[in-house]
Amino acid sequence: MPSRRRFLSQLALTTAGAALGADAFAARPRVRLILLGTKGGPRPGPTRHGPSQALVVGRDIFVIDCGDGVASQLRRANLQLRDVRHVFLTHMHSDHTADYGNLLYFAWYSGLKKKVHTWGPPAIEALTDAALEYHRPEIAVRVEDEGRRPLAPLVEAHPLSKGGDVVRHAGVRVRAALVEHPPLVPSFAYRFDTPAGSVVSSGDTAPSEGLVALAKGADVLVHEVLYKPRIDELMDRLPSANTRFRNHLIRSHTMTTQVGKIAAKAGVKKLVLSHLVPGGDAFVTDAIWKRDVVKDFDGEVVVGHDLMEIEL
Repeated sequence: MPSRRRFLSQLALTTAGAALGADAFAARPRVRLILLGTKGGPRPGPTRHGPSQALVVGRDIFVIDCGDGVASQLRRANLQLRDVRHVFLTHMHSDHTADYGNLLYFAWYSGLKKKVHTWGPPAIEALTDAALEYHRPEIAVRVEDEGRRPLAPLVEAHPLSKGGDVVRHAGVRVRAALVEHPPLVPSFAYRFDTPAGSVVSSGDTAPSEGLVALAKGADVLVHEVLYKPRIDELMDRLPSANTRFRNHLIRSHTMTTQVGKIAAKAGVKKLVLSHLVPGGDAFVTDAIWKRDVVKDFDGEVVVGHDLMEIEL
């Protein structure tokens, strides 16, 4: 009898523990990183959209940058625009901001009920005002004819001028660091510490110690990258090639020969190459993008493609 009681007691504890473990697992939200657009530069391309990522925590969506087509790409990823909760702009180049206003408008049109908080360099306030003004006539008509609530009270822009803690939401802690992307100052990278792991998005940057410090020990680092040999080749073919523009590309971005060193120094687990320059170039294959990187980084290297999903 004592052994039977002991067996039943142990069985009850095991069952309770299993149930508790299942509940704890169920309570932890699913966390996914989706690359919405992976092309660098403002010129629309046939195979890649402008730079943007979505970090999805349960149903809440954190959008990083708003390149062309961001709203359409969110829908192609089977995400609901009304679930966008925060938008983070790394800097004010047009390939990162082009569809910022359209994302806000289409989220509103799709049934947005909760406030969207947007974060970025100080110009984000003027950008938000301009976006709302651009859509104002359309919004006014739909408020009058369809009984919708106005959009402006649902958007709150937060200007950032330095690194540090940004916001906490849905169990996610967001921090920023200043990075080197001359001549645009400030430019930011963002880190998202979630219940399932950490993600860092570099934005546009030359090799940056601030980014290395921010990315220390991260599970995933999404880093921009430039393949210099192809840039040199393309520039040599253009009779109107602008030396000043070429110099900007080289001094304000990170090359394939540099990004592996950055990931290794930060001690990240996975490096995702995105904001590819030149983007959509069939001559630069995934193998070429990786070739120099893996010489310096022993972790996993992924060449980003639009709508690629990474689960933490």
